[in-house]
Amino acid sequence: MPGWIGLPELLILLVVVLIFFGPKRLPEMGRSLGRGLREFKESVTGSAADDDEPAALPVASETSASKTQSRENETIA
Repeated sequence: MPGWIGLPELLILLVVVLIFFGPKRLPEMGRSLGRGLREFKESVTGSAADDDEPAALPVASETSASKTQSRENETIA
């Protein structure tokens, strides 16, 4: 099958990566790759634990609401 990576090619690639990075760095690289893929998946699907509730709008205080109404009355009169 041309263009497909078979078992011998995967073994050669694994040996080269093991020699190049060493046995201590491979688990770290796997964990960081897994975290990156998980974050990417969460950002694409939009599912996160803190996104369950919509954000609440700030509530205006009565003093700011009365100031706005008085300004509206000034421009109309």
